[in-house]
Amino acid sequence: MGCWASAGAQRFKGRGALFLDRDGVVVREVGYLHRPRDVALEVRAAEVVAAYNRTGVPVVLVTNQSGVARGYFGWPDFEAVQARIAGLLAAGGAHLDAVFACGCHADGLGSMAVDDHPWRKPAPGMFLAAAEQMDIDLACSVVVGDRADDLAAGRAAGLPIGLHVATGHGGRKEQVEAAALERPGFQVTLAPDIGGALDLLPRFAEA
Repeated sequence: MGCWASAGAQRFKGRGALFLDRDGVVVREVGYLHRPRDVALEVRAAEVVAAYNRTGVPVVLVTNQSGVARGYFGWPDFEAVQARIAGLLAAGGAHLDAVFACGCHADGLGSMAVDDHPWRKPAPGMFLAAAEQMDIDLACSVVVGDRADDLAAGRAAGLPIGLHVATGHGGRKEQVEAAALERPGFQVTLAPDIGGALDLLPRFAEA
C-alpha cells in the first residue's frame, strides 16, 4: 500500500484545521525516521498542539514518507514511530486528530514507484482526504511546514495561509526562498519553529 491514514470517526462540522508536516516540524529531522528511540519532539510542539486541542480545532498530520517506497522501512515501523509521537504528545496534554501519510516516490520499488501520486506533497490529496473524511473547511485552515512543498500542497488544497518554519529543512536558503513565494489568495508567514502557529490561533475564533 502506498498510503496510510488514521482519521477516526469524529467529524468537525466544517471547522478549519491545523495541518502539520511531521519531520522537522513536530519532531526533529533525523533522516528517514523509523525507530521510536530516535523520536524527539521539536521545542513547543506539544504546547502548540495542546493549545489547538483546547479550542476544538482539529490537528492533522500530513507527511511524505518516501522511505517506505525506497524500502528503507515499512508501515509497521512508521506505526511504531507514530505511537511514540502520540505518547510524547500525550505527556504534554496534546493529541493528533488524524494522520495521513504518502509512501510513494519516483525512486520507489515496484508499485510504490509513483512520481505524481495525488497524496504526495506538493499535491493536495492528503488535505482533500482529510476534508472529506472529517468535514474540515479547507478555506479556514492553516498549514505548517519546513519545506516549500508543504506550503504548496496547502495552497493547492485551497488553504489561505501557510507558516514556514526554520527547523528541519526550513533554514535552507532554497526552501525559504521557494516557500516565501506568495500567490493570490495564499499568505506565507515565517517563524523560527512550530511555536509560531500560536499566533495564528485567533484566526480560528474569527472563522
